[in-house]
Amino acid sequence: MIRKACSTSLFVAVVLGQAGLAQAGPREQAKRIHDRIAGVPPSASTLNTMTTYIQNGNEIEAARTAMADSAFYDVTLKNLAAPWTNEAMSRFVPLNDYTATVIGLVRDGEDFRKVLYGDVLYIGADSLGLPGYSTTNNNHYEALENGGYSLKDNLVRVNQSTYTGLPVSATAGVITSRASARAFFSAGTNRAMFRFTLLNHMCNDLEQVADVTLPPDRIRQDVSRSPGGDSRVFLNNCVGCHSGMDPMTQAFAYYDYEYDPNNDPDGELGRLVYNTANDLDPVTGSRVQEKYHINSTTFEQGYVTPDDHWDNYWRSGNNRRLGWDSSLSGSGVGAKSLGKEFAHSDAFAECQVKKVFKNVCLRPPSNSADRSKVSSMVASFRSQGFDLKQVFAESAVYCMGE
Repeated sequence: MIRKACSTSLFVAVVLGQAGLAQAGPREQAKRIHDRIAGVPPSASTLNTMTTYIQNGNEIEAARTAMADSAFYDVTLKNLAAPWTNEAMSRFVPLNDYTATVIGLVRDGEDFRKVLYGDVLYIGADSLGLPGYSTTNNNHYEALENGGYSLKDNLVRVNQSTYTGLPVSATAGVITSRASARAFFSAGTNRAMFRFTLLNHMCNDLEQVADVTLPPDRIRQDVSRSPGGDSRVFLNNCVGCHSGMDPMTQAFAYYDYEYDPNNDPDGELGRLVYNTANDLDPVTGSRVQEKYHINSTTFEQGYVTPDDHWDNYWRSGNNRRLGWDSSLSGSGVGAKSLGKEFAHSDAFAECQVKKVFKNVCLRPPSNSADRSKVSSMVASFRSQGFDLKQVFAESAVYCMGE
């Protein structure tokens, strides 16, 4: 009997609690918006300002007021972007040039699509006396973070090409950041850069975009056409990913991440390298990095990468659903144009909205109302010049009664 009474009391408490959330007044809604966006309680004056906005029917402005808190940049945005910078997808990594650039673009209300193709980099202000930006270590950003400096107030936008030595045409936003290069250009075949860009910025992994109907003519020599002696494995599995991936990964043919594996096994002191017209790889005899010709005897009749020209085979077949921009050609040269191909897709816009929704509402879109809201936020994201703060604001308002 006692146990039943306790259970009944708990049920009533839960129901009343849910009813309280549903009936939350403007002040409670304002606090919830601030908590979700900044992760910290608002000051009394900020809470009053936000409450007034909500009472006047201007909930979006209330949400943007919450974004004035430094914690939105130092914590919320850092935790959002940090997993994109490493293969383990951990948020427990130091601030780096990839994360700082994401934060800076959001802070400045920039067209967020530039994250994949802009000649853009965010560094700490000179006035802070930090170690200078380096292409061979992360000291600048770790000192910025460990010093407790506000990222909202102390990030400065510069041209990536000026600080990294890359030609402007070879810059591609966070794709060519040092942190990204260390994680995804290190060793391997540069397919990791393709996979994690697809995963982090278009919310699709390779299994979700596999299409066995596309021609295999651009699949490299290192892919066996008869894994385990069975060609059916290649035709029904391997070709599904490689037929689309390899023609686009060719965009990264001139990039590598160099480090000393004996003395620096984690590549902490390595650097991004790019072969210009004057840099010929001794193995390939061209600007193409050696890694593109490894295991060339696995299938000698396979594709031999001659340059960094890429083609998007996914513009036909099943992956037309990703919504490619019809104003772009679907082909190009180098990482910058491939980054633009990705960033101008419908999948990119929808991915950003879904990630922000989950971050703010603490759950993925899960019902018809949520999915309808995501669609409207994607449209708003586009109409507002791809300003990601708009997505944060609309997500927070949508969830302010939860």
